[in-house]
Amino acid sequence: MSGGVAILDFGSGKITAMIGKRGVNNTIKIIGMSEVEYAGFSDGVFFEPSQISYAVAKSLSNAESTAQVQIKHLFIGVPAEFTISKCKEVIVSYPKRKTITAEDVDQLFTKGNEFDNHSQYQVINMQPIYFTLDDERRLIQPVGLKSSRLGGLVSYSLAEKSFIERVNTVMKEVGVESCEFVSSILAETLFLFSDVKRDGYVILIDSGHITTSVTLARGDGILAHFSFPLGGGHITGDLSQYLSIPFNKAEALKRKAVLSLDTSEGDVYETHINRDEVLTYPADIVNEIIMEGINKIAKGIEKCLNTCSYDFPQSLPYHLTGGGLASIKGARDYLSKVLRKPVHVVAPSLPQLNRPHLSSALGLLDMVLRSEEGHEKKKGGFFTRLFG
Repeated sequence: MSGGVAILDFGSGKITAMIGKRGVNNTIKIIGMSEVEYAGFSDGVFFEPSQISYAVAKSLSNAESTAQVQIKHLFIGVPAEFTISKCKEVIVSYPKRKTITAEDVDQLFTKGNEFDNHSQYQVINMQPIYFTLDDERRLIQPVGLKSSRLGGLVSYSLAEKSFIERVNTVMKEVGVESCEFVSSILAETLFLFSDVKRDGYVILIDSGHITTSVTLARGDGILAHFSFPLGGGHITGDLSQYLSIPFNKAEALKRKAVLSLDTSEGDVYETHINRDEVLTYPADIVNEIIMEGINKIAKGIEKCLNTCSYDFPQSLPYHLTGGGLASIKGARDYLSKVLRKPVHVVAPSLPQLNRPHLSSALGLLDMVLRSEEGHEKKKGGFFTRLFG
């Protein structure tokens, strides 16, 4: 496809297709985009697998129509629920000191890749947490330096073969000729945080419609990630159940709530049934239901990080993205209070696209564009083994 690249992002509530290219000052220019709601997934299982083809076809068709192109090759983001992360210390020694090349980095990553015969997973990304040389220095970019040894901690992102097989079948049904798979949380992390920020550790919480993922990253790779089946849609469901209102009305009510308000008796939120009819709900009750939902998500986040086998600074702030919690007014402050940690909302730093729910899709697009640029310039290092 000339003039751009295409990605498909599987969210837990929407499928997003984007066609884009690099704009001025390293920005991203979207030439086609479509978001289509579908039943989603939880715990690594699609709720209505028979409807995936329709949702994917509609999303791709709408994006193609806007961009006036036909998608032949597609990069597909694999959600956290369908991936695992494995880190390995790898070392390659040389007979004498030499200048490290991009090919040497490739060989290091390949040597540590012992997952080719895995029965359930296949490698889709290989990224460095850090590299080491013969003087034991830890660094991010070894290419061009002299050493008799190249080592490092390498992060391997593996996707479930069942997910890849299912999506490949869907691609054939919708007429896409070829596709490649990318870790969504890796793309999102590389996109949202600067190199300097990632040189330490970062914790990213992506709370979506039905699921929430928690990622611990360092350098250019993922140390560990977790996911659990709770998201903004569950809070909407609680409002719908307790207030006996339709789901769509509960969603509208949730978006009107302001958790930071000091509500008193008599304060209400209004929802429109039609042009002439308005229903009101006690603000304190609505806020209480929402906060209880956030409490459940906070417990899930704490459980994930408590089971993490990697040591990381306990003073680290948490970063929140995705459309599940970040769209609720006051949710960030309340989540910070419950977790007893600073929580910062992170979103794409792009004009008119700086919305948390687009972090994953835009991260995928940015990763692919960077990979294409690196390939064209024949650069090694950072993106040498971006795709497995």
